[in-house]
Amino acid sequence: MSTDVRPSVGRGIFYICVAAVAWGTGGAVAAVLYDNSGMGPVAVSFWRFASGVLLLAAAHLLLRRRTGTLARPRWQQVVTTGVGLAVYQTAYFAAVDYAGLAVATVVTLGSGPVLIAIGSHLLMGERLGRAGAATVAMALVGLLLLVGGGSASTASAPALGLACALLSAAGYAGVTLLNRKLGRDSGGSPQVMALGGFTVGMVFLLPLALLEGLLPTSGDVGQTLGLVFYLGFAPTALAYSLFFTGLATVRATTASVIALIEPVTAAVIAVLWFDERLTVAATVGSVVLLGAVVALTLGERRANGARPANATDGDRRPSPARTG
Repeated sequence: MSTDVRPSVGRGIFYICVAAVAWGTGGAVAAVLYDNSGMGPVAVSFWRFASGVLLLAAAHLLLRRRTGTLARPRWQQVVTTGVGLAVYQTAYFAAVDYAGLAVATVVTLGSGPVLIAIGSHLLMGERLGRAGAATVAMALVGLLLLVGGGSASTASAPALGLACALLSAAGYAGVTLLNRKLGRDSGGSPQVMALGGFTVGMVFLLPLALLEGLLPTSGDVGQTLGLVFYLGFAPTALAYSLFFTGLATVRATTASVIALIEPVTAAVIAVLWFDERLTVAATVGSVVLLGAVVALTLGERRANGARPANATDGDRRPSPARTG
């Protein structure tokens, strides 16, 4: 028996929101690991992937026992997802190192929705319309204010950092578009895709992590293991399973904008736990960004309510009265 249960649009949006919040906590946990364990970004990414694979494998076995055989994506899709996950996360860490956190975040997360909007229109016929495009632009302005409102950082290699950030955005866009198409067209299991993708990504990162230094060199071992387990659970196994599940019913561009809740979550954590202060611009940016997320969420639900049963985004035809 094969299980193919897709969420409603409302539930899919909720799943993506939870995933974005979980991703927002990952940066703070990784920062603590960098400071206390002596491990670098690639090694932390590798252990995040490895612990995520163990948790996803355990969840996969449990789900298979309860619900029967889960639909399997093609191996080419799994490999592409795995390489994309490894590339965009590692390239982002490199962009932070070369260009600073603000530039890396704005370029990566800002260009991601743009690339996804173009790709989803060309590959799947999804359309946002003028109102949707304006909302995406509003979200990008909010992101720029949020991240640019922080303190300035010294960039060691701005051009190289910019290139790494664009590479990261391309990898993120590729993973999002592929899994949107997979979830919409074939209904492959998001859990199987996440498990396969992170397994491939783990293998891809292993030689790089060995070169950087795979094991912690300082700090409390128990604390390090706990933080690694959290990275593998919340921002990896849980977040990506929910994100891939949500992509079965939520348009790719909408999902990418909802995922911008991640930097807002990171900013809140920085204020509450790291005693950082938000500037007026960063606060305004957070409000603007969250407003854009709410607007796109409502638009997604209205669009789904107006869609005929069993129709896909590519099946819809423009109405003469449609202006958005």
